[in-house]
Amino acid sequence: MVVRMGAAIGVVTILVVSSSSSFARPSDQNRNKQDAAAASHAIVGIASEYNPFHPGYREGGPETASGERYDSSAWTAAIQTDLRDKFGGVRYGKNYRPAYALVTSAHKKVIVKINDVGPLEPGRVIDLNEQTMRYFDPTLERGLIHIKITPLAGEGWSAGPIAENRNIAAND
Repeated sequence: MVVRMGAAIGVVTILVVSSSSSFARPSDQNRNKQDAAAASHAIVGIASEYNPFHPGYREGGPETASGERYDSSAWTAAIQTDLRDKFGGVRYGKNYRPAYALVTSAHKKVIVKINDVGPLEPGRVIDLNEQTMRYFDPTLERGLIHIKITPLAGEGWSAGPIAENRNIAAND
């Protein structure tokens, strides 16, 4: 009987100690969950530049998958078709809702509006429009850049460059 009582007290003590650590710092746990969620949504890969008005075998038309006309001076991009759901879907016409992403490369950050999708070339995850690619590669000579893309929740984002010292939370 004494052994059973001692074992029961030991089990209760272990449960209380282990569960009290979860009550001690809930803000730390939420921060860790947010950091893990943001990290799990980031996509690392290769970006290229596209402009349907440049001559070439893959020149496409002036209309994007969202129904918007391609604008080389906007901060927009096309994601790989397989990634459509990770970005909340890019729908057409009246069902269109803007999707935004944070694109990072070589210590530069920019928020882009995802308004197009496509099969892209093998190994590429995003096609940046001319304006966005010039931000990362001013001469457009590199052609391909290594990037990290993080989907941004909501529609209240302003597309364009982000100051180097400003942090963007993917769950804002």
